[in-house]
Amino acid sequence: LSYVMDFSTADEIEEEDEIDNYEKEGIQCVVDAKSLLYLYGMELDFSDELIGGGFKFFNPNAEESCGCGSSFTV
Repeated sequence: LSYVMDFSTADEIEEEDEIDNYEKEGIQCVVDAKSLLYLYGMELDFSDELIGGGFKFFNPNAEESCGCGSSFTV
């Protein structure tokens, strides 16, 4: 399995998709229903550090993960 973070338009959102609104930041996070099973409890963090910066996943369901925190296996 692999996951992709991407921008999408309102007309691409399906009825069964899960939508989290972050009004303060002015964004929505949309996850398709099939992927939700693998993502429950996951935390996504972002760091702007010069070395090791970027998105990092913390998934309690992961059986394996890489040292940098950018990928995991469930």
